[in-house]
Formats: sequence, structure tokens, C-alpha cells
Amino acid sequence: MTMVTLALSKGRILEESLPRLLQAGIVPEEDLTKTRRLIVGTNVPGVRLVVIRAADVPTYVRYGAADLGIAGKDVLLEDGAEGLYELADLGIAQCRLMVAEPAGMAQNDDPRNWTRLRIATKYVRITERHFAAKGIQTDIIHLYGSMELAPLVGLADRIVDLVSSGKTLAANGLVAVEHVLDVSAWLVANRAAMKTKYAALRPVIASLAGERGR
Repeated sequence: MTMVTLALSKGRILEESLPRLLQAGIVPEEDLTKTRRLIVGTNVPGVRLVVIRAADVPTYVRYGAADLGIAGKDVLLEDGAEGLYELADLGIAQCRLMVAEPAGMAQNDDPRNWTRLRIATKYVRITERHFAAKGIQTDIIHLYGSMELAPLVGLADRIVDLVSSGKTLAANGLVAVEHVLDVSAWLVANRAAMKTKYAALRPVIASLAGERGR
């Protein structure tokens, strides 16, 4: 039997992927939000799941450790999608990648007048491309978390980060002032597996993608 391995991102994408799995008739043998097992079987013979850090999903799929994966568009653009097929936008885990700054600064600020920015973000590549396309010079400080802290302590003037409800920004006196990218979770596949395992992958892809398949 051909084994199909699906990599899922921890966190919000996992939470919103579970209903999609159930709709597709794929039921994990254990609670994925609680289990310590790294590989979890399902009720579908030949289909198993791995739950890993969001940033690692493209790597697992790219190198064939997983045949399919569900990853955020932000991760795909930042990490690079080489070796992957982006099969379908699943329309889950939706949010926006935004430029944010202190509310006091925003009162007299106009993004159309920006010429050089000092930005803290974990999305270095996306940020560089966004502002390079606009002819704006950037000094980028690479952080891995707690972006909202950077403007508060003078590390950077602005941040580029994911925004969902905006509550975390507001709690730290920041406001979103420019849209960079709409983000949602995508179903991706290993290019080689799509050739060698296509018969086994096709029903899984069709079930997960539904009408969003491409």
C-alpha cells in the first residue's frame, strides 16, 4: 500500500484544518492538539499525519518527508516554494500581513511619503520585496517574535507582522497603516510525489481542496 503523509502546521492552521479533515472523511486516531506522538494514523488506510512547526512544513514537503502539507501563504513566500506545487487556497486561517507603527506616529504619517524605514519583522524577504517594489529603502531587523515590542523600546520605528483582529496591536499602542499581503492556508505537494504517487494523492487532494481545488 502506498503511504501518503500530510504535514500540518501547529497553531491556528491546525485548529482550522481539523474541520476540513473531518469534512474530507479523514479522522485522526488521536487528538492532534494534545498528542505527543509525532506521526498519527487516520481512519483512512495509507494516510497518516505529522504535526510540525509552521515554518518547517515547506521543508518537509520539499524534501519528500511529507507528500502534502498545509501551510500559510506567508510561510511559502518567505521560505520559498521551490520543489512544491501550490495546489489550492483552502480559505482557512485568513489574516493580513501589515505594516504597523505607534498610534502617535500614525496621526501625522503618510505612507506615500516614506523614503527610508527601520522595520522589525520575521518576514525579511517579503518585506524587502514589498518596499523595493515601491523604491523605499529599508533597514530590516530580523526578529522571531514579540514584534510589537520593537517600536516601544526604540529598536525599530515600524513592524511588519500578521494581523487578525488587531487586538494585540491596539493593546500595545500600535495601528496598522499599510497592507502588504493577504494570507491564508494553502495545500501544497511535493513535485516528485505528484508523479510517483499521483493515484494515491489524488483522492486526498480532491477531498481536502473541495471546490477550491485548481
